[in-house]
Amino acid sequence: MARTREFDIDQAVDRAMDLFWRRGYAETSLQDLLKELSIGSGSFYAAFGSKEQLYLRSLERYVSMQHADLKKILDGAPEIRPAVRTLLASLVEMDLADPVRGCLVVNSATQCGNLPAAGDRVNSAIRHVESFIAGALEQAQARGEISPEKDPRELARFLTTFIQGIRIVGQAKVGREFVEDALTTAMRALD
Repeated sequence: MARTREFDIDQAVDRAMDLFWRRGYAETSLQDLLKELSIGSGSFYAAFGSKEQLYLRSLERYVSMQHADLKKILDGAPEIRPAVRTLLASLVEMDLADPVRGCLVVNSATQCGNLPAAGDRVNSAIRHVESFIAGALEQAQARGEISPEKDPRELARFLTTFIQGIRIVGQAKVGREFVEDALTTAMRALD
């Protein structure tokens, strides 16, 4: 007779995500995960398969949360400029509040070069952000908020790149004035 699982998988993924986010993939050992999740190795392997598989699930969870936040800000925004500014400013505030942690997608891109599956998920996450922003910009262009000479896809790629850059700069602790100036300049791309 199989034993019933005595822990909540979603809660365990959230806790693992937090641990990976704080410490990084390489610096998080299996023992760290077992301690954080308060489970034995048998339960761990039965539920997650491996440290890498749990990391990928954690990364997916993080990406899902970030995409939900992006959607909440941009989806159906009556005006694109305030919505984009709100999006960018929210990222600046997150990084100013906790610069050590940064962004799990950026951390994965810079720390997990030897994990091709993580690289694939990072690429997919970035492409999703680009696509979602492009869609919002296309709608804004159709409403006449953005010049017809502007290419929404190019603007989306710029803003997506800016988002990733601002997350890295946030970890460098350059300060509010630096990132606010950069945000103001980035907003001019929509003019």
